[in-house]
Amino acid sequence: MGDREGGRGVSDYLVITGMSGAGRSTAAAALEDAGWYVIDNMPPSLLAEAAEALSAHGRPQERVALVVGRGGGAPVDEALPAVEALRAQGHAVRLVFLDAPDEILVRRFAGTRRRHPMGGDPVDLAIAEERRHLRAVRERADVVLDTGSLTVNQLRVRIMALFGDPGSPGPRTTVLSFGYAHGVPLDADLVLDCRFLPNPYWVEELRPQSGLDEPVRRYVLEQPETTAFLEELQRLFDLLLPAFQREGKSYLTIALGCTGGRHRSVALAEEVAGRLQAAGWSAGVLHRDVER
Repeated sequence: MGDREGGRGVSDYLVITGMSGAGRSTAAAALEDAGWYVIDNMPPSLLAEAAEALSAHGRPQERVALVVGRGGGAPVDEALPAVEALRAQGHAVRLVFLDAPDEILVRRFAGTRRRHPMGGDPVDLAIAEERRHLRAVRERADVVLDTGSLTVNQLRVRIMALFGDPGSPGPRTTVLSFGYAHGVPLDADLVLDCRFLPNPYWVEELRPQSGLDEPVRRYVLEQPETTAFLEELQRLFDLLLPAFQREGKSYLTIALGCTGGRHRSVALAEEVAGRLQAAGWSAGVLHRDVER
């Protein structure tokens, strides 16, 4: 990816945008930690010019993340033709959209006491206006990441899992554990319900522990139903992952859910991620609700 002749050497672009309050600053910091060259608060209309300048730079950057739209929603529309122009020049460009439910965004702005970039009062009307402006961008995004239920650290982990290691085979897979009591993750590609398995919550000595603790892990994994479930999952993944790879899918989120997100789903997510890694796939794991 990318032309290395004549000083042109940028091989990979991420264009990061999304709803105000959805975590662009956190994503930018995580990408910088992962080795990306990050340009924050980039005017969308200048994406092509920035790419040209970086390509002509004496020491070309391999991976560049451009964070756009922090000044408000409307100008982000200009990112779409700029992204297509970069792709037409032969660059690999992925558009990443960070989102969260409106009620979460309202709480985040209330907590920080910041004025919404779109202006207006109350803030929910500004959020609705921004969402309207960004609808086309969201629909065209390569990755839509729901940050509503993620802590700052969990978002960093998710970003690192998706974009941290460029050498791993695709699709880059995140195995996510969650609790149905706290909502189904909106950005999951595949949701698997683990509530049919015996629940360690009802074992008094296991209740305070989580699926990260060995006694809970053994309890979950040694159930006959779990053995059968994992065998069926293995067959499913043997079919799906190579097919996704052939179709060019870059990212895959497999969500495993139990009631509270502390016991069964956590133990199974660890096991599934380990099996995928052992089979040579890129797989990270994230436990959304284990601390709730």
